[in-house]
Amino acid sequence: MVRENVSDLVAFITVAREGSFTRAAVRLGVSQPALSQAMRGLEERLGLRLLNRTTRSVAPTEAGERLLRSIEPQFAQIEGSLLALTELRDKPSGVVRITSTQHAAETVLWPRLSKVMRDYPDITIELVTDEGLTDIVSARFDAGVRVGEFVEKDMIAVRIGPEMRQAIVGTPDYFKTHPVPKRPEDLTNHRCINLRRVTRGGYFPWEFEKRGREINVRVEGQVAVHSLELARSAVLDGLGLAYLPEDLVGEQIAKKQLVRVLEDWCEPYPGYHLFYPSSRQHAPAFAVVLEALRFRG
Repeated sequence: MVRENVSDLVAFITVAREGSFTRAAVRLGVSQPALSQAMRGLEERLGLRLLNRTTRSVAPTEAGERLLRSIEPQFAQIEGSLLALTELRDKPSGVVRITSTQHAAETVLWPRLSKVMRDYPDITIELVTDEGLTDIVSARFDAGVRVGEFVEKDMIAVRIGPEMRQAIVGTPDYFKTHPVPKRPEDLTNHRCINLRRVTRGGYFPWEFEKRGREINVRVEGQVAVHSLELARSAVLDGLGLAYLPEDLVGEQIAKKQLVRVLEDWCEPYPGYHLFYPSSRQHAPAFAVVLEALRFRG
């Protein structure tokens, strides 16, 4: 069906409902002469008279009644579908895909996302943990989570967590046979648990800062793992020193299962940020998730 037929059929339904060209023209936002011309054009194309016109009213002919009964329910269904889409806009729903490290997912994301899913049952969260620097655009993620200083410049970054600090820890038994390091350079004489880069290869350096002085130390040891949680297990098993977020080992430090060293060399740094492309137009579901994750101090 050509486009003008669809427009003219909508106009025909409106005229038949209103029983007046004047009222129908007002409802459709067109002039009365233009509406009359559209109806004549439709009748000419069909070869049938659809409307009986008098000076006081307009009523469908027999052919017009048959056409009205046939097409009005279908247009009503279309209107209902469009209304449902409007409700979808006002009622957030859909899938939001986020890539994050395991630590960020457990400590920052999950406590808030679980509440989002309870409050918005039509929102689905797909949370994929990955220790690498995933390209969220090519992998079709809506957003990613990284420590603030590692967010790429062409992304919009929203802070979702507090500042963080690292902790250098080892077991009491380890320090019975190894001296306590006094400065970062001393770590080269210790067995250390390395964290492997997933995407770029090699190991993450242990970064330190004190009163503006920055030091990166490349450590060695018997163990290399790909996750913070595995590094924590390894240090608790006495396999060396580990370089971990302090909130991940705070309980073990408090219970004296682990001993913290070089604390004065571990200054705070930007915490976790949610990032997404600057060109992204927020879907309602994503906007809900973004607002729920936003850090408020």
